[in-house]
Amino acid sequence: MSRTLFKNASILDVDAGTLLEERDVLVDEGRISEIGEPRLTVSDANVIDVKGKVLMPGLCDAHVHVIVPINSFLQLTKWSPFYTALRAMPILEGMLMRGFTTVRDAGGADFGLARAVEEKLIPSPRILYSGKAISQTGGHGDMRGVGETEFDSHYYVPSLGRVADGVDAVRLAARDEIRRGASQVKLMVGGGIASYTDPIHFVQFSGEEIRAAVEEAENAGKYVMAHAYTARCIQHAVRNGVRSIEHGNFLDDETAMLMKERNAILVPTLVAYTTMWEEGLEIGMPPELHAKIKYVLDIGSNQLEVARRHGVKMVYGTDLIGPIHRHQSMEFKIRGEVLPAIEVIRSATSYAAELFKMEDQIGRVRAGLRADLLVVDGNPLEDLGLLQDPSKLSMIMKDGDIYRNVM
Repeated sequence: MSRTLFKNASILDVDAGTLLEERDVLVDEGRISEIGEPRLTVSDANVIDVKGKVLMPGLCDAHVHVIVPINSFLQLTKWSPFYTALRAMPILEGMLMRGFTTVRDAGGADFGLARAVEEKLIPSPRILYSGKAISQTGGHGDMRGVGETEFDSHYYVPSLGRVADGVDAVRLAARDEIRRGASQVKLMVGGGIASYTDPIHFVQFSGEEIRAAVEEAENAGKYVMAHAYTARCIQHAVRNGVRSIEHGNFLDDETAMLMKERNAILVPTLVAYTTMWEEGLEIGMPPELHAKIKYVLDIGSNQLEVARRHGVKMVYGTDLIGPIHRHQSMEFKIRGEVLPAIEVIRSATSYAAELFKMEDQIGRVRAGLRADLLVVDGNPLEDLGLLQDPSKLSMIMKDGDIYRNVM
């Protein structure tokens, strides 16, 4: 792997929320080797002059479904896993070309896809996979309609989740996903949009079942992320040890205070509802599921204000499926209308690294960390729109490898 020297870089310091002017950054063996103030002299490096542009950490998306190129989790279960993997490849490359160098898959991706990425067989962000999300019967991961009784539960059937009922079964499912290398365990603790038999307000899993998964995850040095929309579902999850709350649209003050007390992190996915409401029917979303979107869409971005008021840390997430993956960067715009630009940037960099337990690897431009770096044509602290426009990303680097360079 060749060395790269970035000259004259204005570095985005995500902790301070400022630009550090005129520094040189050396990348060696896939990591940031040295940051010079202001100059480094290296004889055998590929030199990139960043003058007039901003060097910042690669972006993170904490809620993706990389194996879902269609707008139906049910139809996905009819596909070959080989076909599914091939259909995932352009989705992954698209994410990388938007500047996302790390993504956390919230159900569906597995060790095989992550291994292909790690071995650089396909251009992609690194994947922190959950394996299959764990759902109760009739929960958000159970895609059967009311008249269906059987489904193919073989692990290699492409799907969002697996069904487990009772403490022992949930414990076994969590252990199995951890055995398969999952970075975190995913639970469905409330109703959802993409499933047929569970209204949004449904509370799913008993406290004992949730605690069993949490115990297994923590025993392995991992954590549990949980799908939850309503305040009641969020409280149910957090009180039983869940660390990462996905969606959380109906967050209220009481629930936010509980999250802050327990150090739980919120991953809003607001772009999903806007885009699915506008485009879902035309790209094949069943009308009965499309109708469920309105319930969460109407509350808008209120959760961002509630979380900010009580100091709940928020991490960037999108939850897009099918052709609407192309809107991944729109979440910057939605959050930027409510939150300061630096908070939105931190949600996709340093805060995400904390959630992923990867603070010593990603999320900042710092010596010793992985060389996941972007060169942005402009200052995102002043204009978040720069992160929504791939043409403004002059260079994209992951682990020291350059995937885009129009410097």
